[in-house]
Amino acid sequence: MTTADLTALRATYRDGLLSDTLPFWLRHGLDRQHGGLLTGLDRTGTVVDTDKALWLQGRAVWTFSKVASTGEPRPEYLDAARHCLEFIRQHGRGPDGKLYFTVTREGQPLRMRRYAYSESFAAIGSAAYSRATGEAQAAEEAIGYFAAFLHYNFDPGAMPAKVDPDTRPMQGVAPHMIAIATAQEVRWALGDVQVGAHTCSQRIDRSLAAIERYFYHPELGALLEVASPDGSVIDHFDGRTLNPGHALECAWFILHEAKHRNRDPHLMRLGLGILDCMWQRGWDEECGGLYYFRDLHGKPVQEYWAEMKFWWPHNEAIIATLLAYQLTGDPKYAAWHRMVHDWAYRVFPDPEHGEWFGYAHRDGRISTQLKGNMWKGPFHLPRMQWYCWKLTEEILAGGIA
Repeated sequence: MTTADLTALRATYRDGLLSDTLPFWLRHGLDRQHGGLLTGLDRTGTVVDTDKALWLQGRAVWTFSKVASTGEPRPEYLDAARHCLEFIRQHGRGPDGKLYFTVTREGQPLRMRRYAYSESFAAIGSAAYSRATGEAQAAEEAIGYFAAFLHYNFDPGAMPAKVDPDTRPMQGVAPHMIAIATAQEVRWALGDVQVGAHTCSQRIDRSLAAIERYFYHPELGALLEVASPDGSVIDHFDGRTLNPGHALECAWFILHEAKHRNRDPHLMRLGLGILDCMWQRGWDEECGGLYYFRDLHGKPVQEYWAEMKFWWPHNEAIIATLLAYQLTGDPKYAAWHRMVHDWAYRVFPDPEHGEWFGYAHRDGRISTQLKGNMWKGPFHLPRMQWYCWKLTEEILAGGIA
């Protein structure tokens, strides 16, 4: 990448975040009447559904707080973060303390999902808000949310199994990925605090070891989404289904940790290995972009959206390839970054009304006019824009291998 390339990329990421993505959500998403964020938005930002996902509230707190505390301390960002944080405080907790997945616009409970990810995003949002404002209550809440996430995901019997464990025991990579990302953000905001029996760094070590031992199979060229307790492949639909975007997200979490640890060579090999094999599995050589699902053995995938192109895997791939380029200087990663950047920026942005569409067909035709729903809100896109803005600044300042 030339200096001109990097300068242009920096402007794309920075200006897209500050002048397009965040203003879109501030203008259309904040619910001034009942609190929190509305994410059921059409192309123009018009509200088409008023139910609220708690995990998107936590993600919004993180996004606005992170940007505010890393160089753009605009009052409207912290106001938005506090707006969503208060909604979680007032309406998020169920009777047993677990956070709901969805509530009504007013905050009445709708759905308590089996898994516990609302807690992880409430944790990173609260931690980032505490870092941005110095509020002690938010710091305490962040530790509590993270402890709850760890309890429900890792304590035996705390969460009902998805599949009868006596018939087909399995484990998933997702809790370990999110444990790493959550611990990284809590550590950044609050220091290497202890949550439960372990510090954030110790928790990261445990999940890194599990990913490498049970889910990453270099001999197969794959990161599994689910595996048997011993790490072997479960030769059924669920066991063979790979999610390239998820794996590339995992790869950059690992590379981020390698960078934090002065380019730890073992973590570099692990993160780059996952990135390399899952890029090869995920990139659509014919139409461009990343497939949503692939089968480990090249068999048909059961999910009907397997060949669609979603916005968020491309956000994760943009981060992963740029971070890999910074850490290695390998022109391969610069080329991959340009490929995924160019494809995503050709397909998803809406130049007329702002923000990104979320869902495209394999050939890049937009499949729905939605700008937000229960899964898409101000997180994956602004996180990519923020992270890559900062990465390009570091590389321009000489921070490359």
